[in-house]
Amino acid sequence: MANTRRILGSLLIGAGACLLAFPSASGADPGVPAAAAGQEQAPNRREFDLTARNYHFSPDHIEVTQDDLVKLTVRSADIAYSLTIDEYRVSKRVPAGGEVAFEFRADRPGKFAFYSNLTSDPRHQTMRGELVVRAR
Repeated sequence: MANTRRILGSLLIGAGACLLAFPSASGADPGVPAAAAGQEQAPNRREFDLTARNYHFSPDHIEVTQDDLVKLTVRSADIAYSLTIDEYRVSKRVPAGGEVAFEFRADRPGKFAFYSNLTSDPRHQTMRGELVVRAR
């Protein structure tokens, strides 16, 4: 019985050593690091500068590709505004004469409205734009 345990223990240790020494035996691609094996490619980074002025966004139309990393910098040329994209759970306040920058991954295709959600003046309701995310 003791010899059987010793033999089984040696076999298990040897098998573990083989897996550590030869990771390609586990089915992974030998030329690709384990962290990169599950990723297709690095996402594109797209940066946009938006100006909020006189209750309008400029530009008011943005196009990206699905899975792009999107960075928006929103500047106010006069009063305080906000930029909200409901589907991406983004809502940022832009101070009067200031700017705010933020990033999100455009992970689903479609057309998504962005707008100012402030209620201090009814003209905020007219501030609309569109984010278009093209399917990959």
